[in-house]
Amino acid sequence: MPSPLPPRAVFAMDPVHLPLLFPPPLMARLKKAADLDPSLVVRDFADPASAAALSEAEVLITGWGCPHLDADALAVAPGLRAVLHAAGSVRSLVGEALWQRGITVSSAVTGNALPVAEYTLAMILLAGKDAFTHRERFRTTHAYPTHAETAATGNVGRRIGVIGASRVGRRLLELLRPFDFTVLLHDPYVSPAEAAELGAELLPLEDLLRHSDIVSLHAPDIPETYRMLDGARLALMRDGGVLINTSRGALVDPEALTDELVSGRLHAVLDVTEPEPLPAGSPLYHLPNVFLTPHIAGSLGNELERLGRIVVEELERLVAGLPPAHEVRHADLVRVA
Repeated sequence: MPSPLPPRAVFAMDPVHLPLLFPPPLMARLKKAADLDPSLVVRDFADPASAAALSEAEVLITGWGCPHLDADALAVAPGLRAVLHAAGSVRSLVGEALWQRGITVSSAVTGNALPVAEYTLAMILLAGKDAFTHRERFRTTHAYPTHAETAATGNVGRRIGVIGASRVGRRLLELLRPFDFTVLLHDPYVSPAEAAELGAELLPLEDLLRHSDIVSLHAPDIPETYRMLDGARLALMRDGGVLINTSRGALVDPEALTDELVSGRLHAVLDVTEPEPLPAGSPLYHLPNVFLTPHIAGSLGNELERLGRIVVEELERLVAGLPPAHEVRHADLVRVA
């Protein structure tokens, strides 16, 4: 049953994100659904200035910069019943104490998956055209490539290996459908029949690496995936193969990857690295076969509004007595980001 009174909601995040997450129309919807002070954005749960609001809070609207929700944080919000996260993963945000209290957790991770998948699709298409190599060569030679130099270039029949049928991975698989690709998938939680429904052929990881022209990482950062692409597995990739990583740097052995890239055998598009950022002396900043971006694949700028909209809709569902559409369950954290 919906509550007779709007719940007390409090923002907890870096306030710099608030205007982009909740522009005026979305903020108006939030204020209609909840008792909310837009000028109060909690950065420290121990701050006395926030104590009164937190003591009455039923809903926390969180985002990047929110402090860890551990037992101490929850102690100042005894009436808390829902955390609505206007960002992606809640793995580093939510502590065991929150799950033990049975507090509902919802995340806008689905909305954050879309720009990552779009970025990845763009990079796959550019890598298939060998655009990064041609750009570097053109900057120095000012000469157009010969037919011989473009003989292996193009996106017809490219074999795209997707590691992880995560939210991002599944959205990417959907975006790949209109193109003339052969799509391969590795995910231990997906059956061959489900992979076929997603438009891909399911393969063991080693086989995917051997047979793909371009490999894109979309697995979660969990203990089982740590360094999943080590030196031996990177060595399985074909000469001239491309690795795209928009997941987490920890999934790849950084020394082994650097060796492969310095040798020139592989190419890479890296939006994430380990460490992050790379040290100033890293050769990856200057290699012509490496395209580095500063962790921009996820939601930026006007894309943040999509995350805010998901949170507003979740709050409206909560007020109406409906279950969340994007709930995060504790049991799922063993295999999702």
